[in-house]
Amino acid sequence: MTQDLPTALNLPMADPLPADTQKYFDICQDKLGMVPNVLRAYAFDIDKLNAFTTLYNDLMLADSGLSKLERELIAVVVSSINKCFYCLTAHGAAVRELSGDPMLGEMMVMNWRVADLSERQFAMLTFAEKMTKASAEIMEQDRQALRDAGFTDRDIWDIANVAGFFNMTNRVASATDMRPNDDYHAQSR
Repeated sequence: MTQDLPTALNLPMADPLPADTQKYFDICQDKLGMVPNVLRAYAFDIDKLNAFTTLYNDLMLADSGLSKLERELIAVVVSSINKCFYCLTAHGAAVRELSGDPMLGEMMVMNWRVADLSERQFAMLTFAEKMTKASAEIMEQDRQALRDAGFTDRDIWDIANVAGFFNMTNRVASATDMRPNDDYHAQSR
């Protein structure tokens, strides 16, 4: 069911949007063919939107020892554990697009362990899973397993931050009944 608001909360977007925000939304529309509902949801408070987009863009798009696909794999594994409908839909589409493999996107959403992953990816996702389920139980041996798989300490920082970000956003999306844009469902199939 499509709804007029991106969440179950009645927090309408700022009107008019500041020029920089409108420009950002126009770029999203041009590049993605839509303005993601998560951005529309945050647009009731431009400072919160800017904080969200700054952190998201840094974690998911900036230079990193992790590929964009690896970061999206983390997003989907964390979202799968948390059963976040919004993020599974949006980031499952990103995995399909970045990998060129629709089956990989589906496997990651349903059970990442059935996917044909490299040892590096498996180690990374095992860490993200443990961080999501029991972060207080992470020990040096967990970080060492990542180093043994070829990750640097900076990469481990990035893995932890991407997993942490999606644990936070999953909870916000689920608590507010945030709905993914309908366009995500058909992308890269």
